[in-house]
Amino acid sequence: MVKDITAAIRPAIVMTLLFAALLGIAYPALLTGIGQIAFPAQANGSLVRNGGRVVGSSLIGQQFASPGYFHGRPSAAGRGYDASASSGSNLGPTSKALVSRVSADLAAMHHSSTSPAPADLVTASASGLDPDISPEAASWQVDRVAAARGLPVGTVRALVTNQMRKPLLGIIGERRVNVLLLNRALDSLPRTGAKAVE
Repeated sequence: MVKDITAAIRPAIVMTLLFAALLGIAYPALLTGIGQIAFPAQANGSLVRNGGRVVGSSLIGQQFASPGYFHGRPSAAGRGYDASASSGSNLGPTSKALVSRVSADLAAMHHSSTSPAPADLVTASASGLDPDISPEAASWQVDRVAAARGLPVGTVRALVTNQMRKPLLGIIGERRVNVLLLNRALDSLPRTGAKAVE
């Protein structure tokens, strides 16, 4: 009887250990190695550096409040862009809290345009970490950024166009502009009044 139980349990234990080693150690190690060799930047978080110092990731949005910078989408993640607390606000269109937050965000943008703000500048993404805005949202901010920096509007508009990423294979996703990368490119231009991303 004991021999029968041992004979029945032994293959189960051996298979459990085998698949734990195969799928829990070997397979993840293989994929990690492939990622580090084939896509090292992406495998390490798509970090953006200023010299040798990390200033952010192109995958996670950041707060930019100065009028001399392009602003990203609002964030409801933690206290804003907190990658450990990714979430949306879940506020509905009739929420007074949402109306108050949108009004405050619009006022903080220091924008004098009478045209309505693009939706992605006043609505948070589901993750609260979206690093991109639409080209329309970037274009809406060009006049403000150019005035704050003392740059020609055409120069700033061309920078937005150069930073625009197209859909993958022309059909997957939408046109977008990464706010951190756009502001880093903006800092590489001669400026008069804005502080660089550090």
